[in-house]
Amino acid sequence: MKRKKINFNILELSRIIFILVALIVVLFPYVWVVMSSLKSPADLNNPTNFIFTPIMDNWTSVLSGGIIKNFIISIIVGFATIFVALFVGAPAAYSISQFKTGGRPLSIGILASQMLPPAVMVIPLFFIGFNLNLNGTIFLIIIGHLILVLPIVTWFLISFFEDIPKELEESALIDGCSKFMAFRKIVIPQVLPGIGAAGIFGFVLSWNDMFFSLILGGDSTKTLPIAIVGYNTFRGVQLGEMSVAILIAVVPTVIFSFFIQKRLIKGIGGGGVKG
Repeated sequence: MKRKKINFNILELSRIIFILVALIVVLFPYVWVVMSSLKSPADLNNPTNFIFTPIMDNWTSVLSGGIIKNFIISIIVGFATIFVALFVGAPAAYSISQFKTGGRPLSIGILASQMLPPAVMVIPLFFIGFNLNLNGTIFLIIIGHLILVLPIVTWFLISFFEDIPKELEESALIDGCSKFMAFRKIVIPQVLPGIGAAGIFGFVLSWNDMFFSLILGGDSTKTLPIAIVGYNTFRGVQLGEMSVAILIAVVPTVIFSFFIQKRLIKGIGGGGVKG
């Protein structure tokens, strides 16, 4: 009994140690960025200095600049992108899931489109925007982000629609529902966890994109990633102010994930289990 108790304690201790190590590895970059945002230029020159007098100069400088405008632009672009992606991707994924023979090649073809480098897709989009006088507008940035997000959202949702029992939709049709009404009232509620998970992934992709925003955007439509890169100046990297901008960029995704974490876990689990 004593040997079993000792082995059990060692197992529990090892588990606690691994969890603590994982927490340190995950949280240390965030702690480092928070510390950098509160350091003076002199303290930033000594990265190993963990004891310093916090100052708010970096936060005051960033918040009094144009970061709030960049934040709002990223929010608009992110939510507009994911709204269109889900509005188009959900019916597309449902339609593909209905094809018994052609659905799998279609889903693979959608995913294969992501193999193209972004530069191949942004060049024609840039010239189209130039001819339509759309370059430098939020509208063109949203279209560029949809090139990234829409295939992922569609592919992600296909497995969720495939897992829905056909009997549910057939019963709705027998009760007098049209195909569209059955899709809206019966099918969609069954895949809400998957839609929530796909929405998170799509929003994060749009939120973190810099390539399309840089090529297709302008001075008045800079998103947060472009604003963060702007702190790398000819005088060097303004590390304190860049750290503040990074924290501002991280907050929305953390909050968004926190409020729908249950649906995210269900969504990932539902997509991974196939009957």
